[in-house]
Amino acid sequence: MSTQITVLALLTGLLTGALFRFLNVPIPAPPELPGVVGIIGIYVGYKLIDHFEVGVDVLEMLGA
Repeated sequence: MSTQITVLALLTGLLTGALFRFLNVPIPAPPELPGVVGIIGIYVGYKLIDHFEVGVDVLEMLGA
């Protein structure tokens, strides 16, 4: 993972969040810490399954 890309992603998120707040528009993400932690959990779970190389290809099972 590139540190530069991670920093750019963080800066983009900060600017986007600031813009949403400035315009008084609700953010398209959970506004509370438990929601953010849930999203982190989804990411960690995804990476764990990827790391252990297990899973099912649902699209292949459906014939798509």
